[in-house]
Amino acid sequence: MSTTSSGAGDRLVRIGAIVFFVGALCTLATMAPLFLGTHPLPSIAWALCMLMGVGFLIAAAGVVRSARAGAPKQ
Repeated sequence: MSTTSSGAGDRLVRIGAIVFFVGALCTLATMAPLFLGTHPLPSIAWALCMLMGVGFLIAAAGVVRSARAGAPKQ
């Protein structure tokens, strides 16, 4: 029975989750002026919303890396 420590895959999942939540906060901040009737934020704020997708991809890469590390060698 092998024991695996917290590896790079776990670290990627944590980093991806943080990036995803930063992107989610940026999305909320960007959408709020549309509902409040104020002036929309500049385009850089809209670009920061893409961090949600980037964070998801980083976390998915961490899951794949962890799965490959835990798979039996052939």
